[in-house]
Amino acid sequence: MVHAIRVHETGGPDAMRWEQIDVGEPGPGEVRIRQTAVGLNFIDVYFRTGLYPAPNGTPFSPGNEGAGVVQTIGEGVTHLKPGDRVAYAGPFGAYAQERIVPADKLVILPDAIDDKTAAGMMLKGMTAQFLLRQTFQVGPQTTLLFHAAAGGVGLIAGQWAAHLGATVIGTAGSDEKIELAKAHGYRHMINYRTENFAERVKEITGGKGCDVVYDSVGKDTFPGSLDCLKPRGLWVCFGQSSGPITDFNLALLAQKGSLYATRPTLFTYIATREALEHTAGELFDVVEKGIVRIEVNQEYRLADAVQAHQDLEGRKTTGTTVLIP
Repeated sequence: MVHAIRVHETGGPDAMRWEQIDVGEPGPGEVRIRQTAVGLNFIDVYFRTGLYPAPNGTPFSPGNEGAGVVQTIGEGVTHLKPGDRVAYAGPFGAYAQERIVPADKLVILPDAIDDKTAAGMMLKGMTAQFLLRQTFQVGPQTTLLFHAAAGGVGLIAGQWAAHLGATVIGTAGSDEKIELAKAHGYRHMINYRTENFAERVKEITGGKGCDVVYDSVGKDTFPGSLDCLKPRGLWVCFGQSSGPITDFNLALLAQKGSLYATRPTLFTYIATREALEHTAGELFDVVEKGIVRIEVNQEYRLADAVQAHQDLEGRKTTGTTVLIP
């Protein structure tokens, strides 16, 4: 028997329990992996609280990314073998010492990328990839605003966008986080607690605004994010850490300059094996080349997931956090 975090009834961090589970053996197209590290992400909070419904109801184990070693393989699995180091983002239920995963959702890790780095970057790093390389084609002519610049996705995106030649503007809520973001590619930083970020963006851009705004905050940054955009600019709302946006009026997009808006998710962008390999491959490439540094700033025991969630929701974490089984 192994242990996992289980949620029997959605709620606060205390809803998570450390329990024994029976993992079983992999079926056709599946593998059993021993996890060496698990990534912590705000989407885990959404599932724990019930904001996002768990795919198979309760009880469930949260978590959407991890890394580990293949233990056994099921019938029909040909691209993996026992002993392979693998990582994933997407298959729900990562908060466990061992688990069953569909083989087509796993990618083999390059030797140069260690397990903690991999576990902490798959969801956040591939999110940065699709935001900068697919949702909007960021390049030297791009001016962008990225909210929560000192968060896990933000620190990766800042480095990557700067490498692509963009003018990168970010927001954060403390001097410490501002300095951290500046060390990760952000040319301009705005303290949203002491400054009006929309007015500061207009000052920074000479009144022109941004081509694209990346917003994972939600309620607290809306509709201010729209006021940061050029006419026909793109608002990318990919999260809601401060709460959901309700009663969104499409007419706002017209009033504020014929704007575009999208609500993308990583799982749509890696829905096929080809898309997963492409997205992960670009991430591995920039990390191996040192273009993007993945810094694991916090580690917790998986058994201490309650404390990890309390710190995450209390905005006490920066960058990447991993849970160690």
